[in-house]
Amino acid sequence: MKAAANPASQSIPVIESDRLILRGFQESDFEPMAEFYADPISAFYGGPCDREDGWRKFAAYAGHWMLRGYGPWALDEKATGNFVGLSGLWYPDGWIEPEITWALVPGQHGKGFATEAALTALRAAYELFGWNRAVSVIAKDNPASVAVATRMGATFEREVDYRYGKANLYVHAGLDQLNATS
Repeated sequence: MKAAANPASQSIPVIESDRLILRGFQESDFEPMAEFYADPISAFYGGPCDREDGWRKFAAYAGHWMLRGYGPWALDEKATGNFVGLSGLWYPDGWIEPEITWALVPGQHGKGFATEAALTALRAAYELFGWNRAVSVIAKDNPASVAVATRMGATFEREVDYRYGKANLYVHAGLDQLNATS
């Protein structure tokens, strides 16, 4: 018996930004994601947690593409080929609104990858997937993500309750605004 290629991963568009490749997740991405989910920084994504729970969270990214037709991408740094995190489109059942999300694995913060990836994902949301509004749900005690959203031109709209506590909802610039600034 021969295993077939996964058709879902073949339908995930690969997008490049200046320094990053946004692509579908593969099993080899789990090790750095397991480290992410073991780190306290993952508190904004339901961590820290053990490998077993980390696997379930990791698998949800691929499943989101299968069920919604869009989702988060794995991020590879072009210069090194290293996996650096995730960014993309997120709207699981019961979520507040369609969201642009991002997270970097330990050791990859402070390089501008989150902003670059999230802006690329935002443009894809509008141009490839037909979104007309995008938000980011940012935990109140996550100033690094607030800084990313602000650099992207997002504005605070309101406080919301989400699965892991209180958060602020930031509304991203529309496609016309993105085009005017690029």
